[in-house]
Amino acid sequence: MVDARAVCALVTYDGTDYRGFQAQLDAPTIQGTLEQAIAGWAKPQSRVSGAGRTDTGVHAAGQVVGVTVGWSHPLPKLQDAWNAHLPSSITVRDVVAAPPGFHPRFSAVSRTYRYTVMAGSRATLGKSPLTDRFATYVMQPLDLAAMQAAAALIVGEHDFATFGQPTQGEYTVRRVLSAQWDEVTESLPALPLSDERRLVLTITANGFLRNMVRCLVGAFLAVGQGIWTVGDVERVLAAANRRYSPPPAPPQGLSLTQVTYPAELDPWGATRAA
Repeated sequence: MVDARAVCALVTYDGTDYRGFQAQLDAPTIQGTLEQAIAGWAKPQSRVSGAGRTDTGVHAAGQVVGVTVGWSHPLPKLQDAWNAHLPSSITVRDVVAAPPGFHPRFSAVSRTYRYTVMAGSRATLGKSPLTDRFATYVMQPLDLAAMQAAAALIVGEHDFATFGQPTQGEYTVRRVLSAQWDEVTESLPALPLSDERRLVLTITANGFLRNMVRCLVGAFLAVGQGIWTVGDVERVLAAANRRYSPPPAPPQGLSLTQVTYPAELDPWGATRAA
């Protein structure tokens, strides 16, 4: 008999063609695809659980998943076999033994997301295969300093009921550890138009409500375009009322980049690149 082994994996995916992470009967999902890929050869003895339930069209560079499997070979072989049965849009980057008591979601102390905006003359650019699946285009000029001032308001513990819904229960208070907008100039080939700007929000919190990051980005973009003021963001945050939220920003700009665990439960040690 093959012994059951609790393992965790670091997973990257392009979420464009998936209906989010959580398995559904009638649509492709990340969880469902991971489970189908492992079902025929590793004798799974649990569902694949994830650290973050990313929404439809949202990506991940550092999703953490866990599963209990019957597997007697070295774990790198498990990683190789898993990837061999996955589509090119999902990659298992590493597989390690799960520490005792580890759960990808409930053991996490924080999660970090990034949202990428391409600002510039999108109307004359046409399709851009380098960015269309992983960024949101905004044609209007954006005031980065104003967007950062709005982002600074949400750092700390707040009731974020305006900007999202809890995945379970009714508790809507979350603690945002950092929220920073930056203009990024490296790691992209030159674009055809000189006025293209790549703006990235990096946000870390102890947890997020459903659609919380995308609704916050919607508010920040409204500030950047001069539609809202920084004071408007402060008022709607304090209202803790879902009806005051702006529409969520499109999903393709959002990616889960890192999940952080306490040292005694971190499968990869104290530091880990996303």
